[in-house]
Amino acid sequence: MPAGGQEAFVKGWSRRRQLDRDGQPEAWIRTVAWRLAVSRWRGRRRAADAWRRSGVPPHAEAPGTESVALVEALRGLPPKQRRTLALHYVCDLTVEQIAAETGLSASTVKTHLARGRATLSHRLQDPRTEEGPRA
Repeated sequence: MPAGGQEAFVKGWSRRRQLDRDGQPEAWIRTVAWRLAVSRWRGRRRAADAWRRSGVPPHAEAPGTESVALVEALRGLPPKQRRTLALHYVCDLTVEQIAAETGLSASTVKTHLARGRATLSHRLQDPRTEEGPRA
């Protein structure tokens, strides 16, 4: 059976009474599976054509050490703290907006922000500034 066969069976299941009444449910499923496969094939072909038309992607520089360190530090945060920090600093949402979006109380959002900032501050300290002045 062509790609999309399982999806055709799922679609057929929701119409089983109509298919039983009309007869030839196998033919209907084969037709739907074929159309789904053709649709997917066309989508892939359009995507490939679009990539060819757009040309070679521009060269992207590798991330700097600061970016890598930040990503690693963020990965170490609990998911709710990480989400709260991202919503506040990347999406520029207020505490109230974050509370509404996440279902957390405003005080919990403030706690996540404070703890997340403290953890990131500790993890992202530059060891060169820790040495202190040399005599």
